[in-house]
Amino acid sequence: MKKLLLERVGLPLIGLVVAIALWSFGVSLLERETPIAAMFAPWPTAQAFVELIGGSDIWWHVALSMKRVVVGLGFAFAIGVPLGILVATSRVFSRSSTPLFQLLRMVSPLSWMPLAVMVLGVGDAPVYFLLAFAAVWPVMLNTIAGVMHLDPNWLMLARSLSATRSEMIFRVVLPGITSHILTGVRLAIGIIWIVLVPAEMLGVSEGLGYFILDTRDRLAYSELMAAIILIGILGYLLDYAARFAHARWSHVKKSEFG
Repeated sequence: MKKLLLERVGLPLIGLVVAIALWSFGVSLLERETPIAAMFAPWPTAQAFVELIGGSDIWWHVALSMKRVVVGLGFAFAIGVPLGILVATSRVFSRSSTPLFQLLRMVSPLSWMPLAVMVLGVGDAPVYFLLAFAAVWPVMLNTIAGVMHLDPNWLMLARSLSATRSEMIFRVVLPGITSHILTGVRLAIGIIWIVLVPAEMLGVSEGLGYFILDTRDRLAYSELMAAIILIGILGYLLDYAARFAHARWSHVKKSEFG
């Protein structure tokens, strides 16, 4: 019991303490050359963090950012899953589209920022585009992997029962690859959360990315650091929720077939 408690609570706390100590040491070194660096120290950041989460303004920005995450992830899901199934089930489509997809996948989503603003204008639309573009690839690739790992006997059984193509996809393929899709969604959430902040610097007036710029312009550096810490915590919670959903689904399927 004590060993388990040490592994789950003690070691993470030790890691955090060491990180804070290194953070404080790094700031003390910077202070010699740049006195303003003192505002980035752990204690001023902690004070700003308490004030930040105690107010209502930041939660408005968080809510808008979360909405953009959901919309971007929704677009990525709606595009990535059908494309993944099509690539995995159609040899002609796979051979004709894979080079293009691989090329696009290797382009940083932030490279599209100028074009997104030029085509879609200023506002939420270019943010949604950048988030969806960033998230579609892990969803699509994990969907392809899921289809490739399906038990061929399931497909043969469906064909022997004269299942139509739509019935095979919705009753055999999709239920069989849900675990892979959830893995892709988890990876997509991590990528979206990284792209979100710079994407929200595209002329929008709300959101965590805008808030970061606002604190910089106000020279509120302790608040800026507090916002960065909050972004990390929220990202961790999103990833935890995605891992929980994946583990929950895997446990349910194991119980059904085990």
